[in-house]
Amino acid sequence: MYPDEARFGRISKTGKSWTPGRERPQVHSYYIREYRYCHGAVDIRIGDSFFMIAGVCNTNWMNEFLRRLSQAYPNDYILLVMDNAI
Repeated sequence: MYPDEARFGRISKTGKSWTPGRERPQVHSYYIREYRYCHGAVDIRIGDSFFMIAGVCNTNWMNEFLRRLSQAYPNDYILLVMDNAI
């Protein structure tokens, strides 16, 4: 299986907008930073996959991912081909 992790997020910022004449629009907004992390593994031989939403991307969550992956495939030997990411 080939595991990897990814971060999905949203950052809201105010942008420019077009208005007629010399009007200046007032837009109230909040500056928001939200992220979700996903750990996953794919078996390219049979197309099977396993994914988990994580709180952050660190050693503890990676260990939790490995624990849940081994629980999902209790009767299999899993060879993980991992990248060099930190």
